[in-house]
Amino acid sequence: MKLFSAAALTVLLITASFAPAQMRPASGKIFTPDSSIERHSDIGIRAHTNIHVFLPTKPLQNLRPFGAPYSGYSYETPASLGCVYSLVKVVAGCEPNTVTANPTGGAKMIAIVDAYDAPNAASDLAKFSTQFGLPAANFQTVYASGKKPQYDAGWEFEESLDVQWSHAMAPEAQIVLVEANSSSFTDLMVAEDVASKLVNAAGGGEVSNSWGGSEFPGEKSYDSHFVKPGVVFFASAGDGPGTIWPSTSPNVVAAGGTTVRRNPSTGAFLSEYPWDSAGGGVSWVEPRPSYQSKIASMVGNFRGVPDLSFDSDPITGVWVLDTGAGGWNIVGGTSVASPSLAGVINSAGSFHASSNAELAAIYANLSVTAYFRDITTGYCGPYAGYSGVVGWDVCTGAGVVNGKLGK
Repeated sequence: MKLFSAAALTVLLITASFAPAQMRPASGKIFTPDSSIERHSDIGIRAHTNIHVFLPTKPLQNLRPFGAPYSGYSYETPASLGCVYSLVKVVAGCEPNTVTANPTGGAKMIAIVDAYDAPNAASDLAKFSTQFGLPAANFQTVYASGKKPQYDAGWEFEESLDVQWSHAMAPEAQIVLVEANSSSFTDLMVAEDVASKLVNAAGGGEVSNSWGGSEFPGEKSYDSHFVKPGVVFFASAGDGPGTIWPSTSPNVVAAGGTTVRRNPSTGAFLSEYPWDSAGGGVSWVEPRPSYQSKIASMVGNFRGVPDLSFDSDPITGVWVLDTGAGGWNIVGGTSVASPSLAGVINSAGSFHASSNAELAAIYANLSVTAYFRDITTGYCGPYAGYSGVVGWDVCTGAGVVNGKLGK
């Protein structure tokens, strides 16, 4: 089963000569794979991914062997977002075609929990690393049930994104992909337990979950799966108005989404806004945890999300290699945010004893500009009725990372 139509694949595969970089403002459309579409019958039973692919109307031009896969387009690379988020020495403009300094560091383990099998995960990760000049990854795949799951095209795409961008942000960390037998919450929790045991045994680290589903009354019964000594859990906040679980669990760092704005003529970084399609809000199920006591006036007695955010808008998306989907793709969704933030926190090196300890550090440092860049302008949520404000808000949480300190 192929993820895209033949026409869409043609858009992604056509190449041209190695011409000098020239900015090409691209029009296009957003493709959402079936795995990212939630049906009413899924609620409380099955999870969905949070990925969307930007398909340029005109064929991509100027395929090249190193750096941004196609020159002249200002979609994000590990080096460009490392620059935007001050994870490397900041260069004016942080332009994806010219910056080359990648994030460094990372240690111990990041485990990725996803459903179904991604047969090309290791080979695509190796090619991704070569393309961007990253160190070869210390990578393995583990089958949570003990046997290889079935293949699913949308979830394979998710797994490609997750392993590549966690490695991009923490290139020295061991990356383990733990594949659940299916997208049911029952099977995913089996995988979650396997993942957290592996991270715990490795001396600590992170578990990233880029999937989720609409909140449901019984979700709290699963929250104990996100508690393990030495492990910090992350979950995508979703790609639509309102809240999804497990990002609403008090035991995970909820990863929200932003739009990185660039000059269409030069590719230079302009500013960052909430991604207006990112999930966020106040849970109607999960009570407010103690680390959110300072924002009680905003969230009342229930958990507010997200906690932190990262570039997630598909029209300002990141490069992902998935040979099952035809090669290089421009990808967004808060599925980008969860593994990327897990990588950033890993490379920051604090290795807090739990998600609760990590979140306590984040909320203790709200509005500390040396640690976080607050997103105070823009809107999100139901009826586009929420706005970015000073400090925490339901559009971007504490904002985005500004370097590695204070996390």
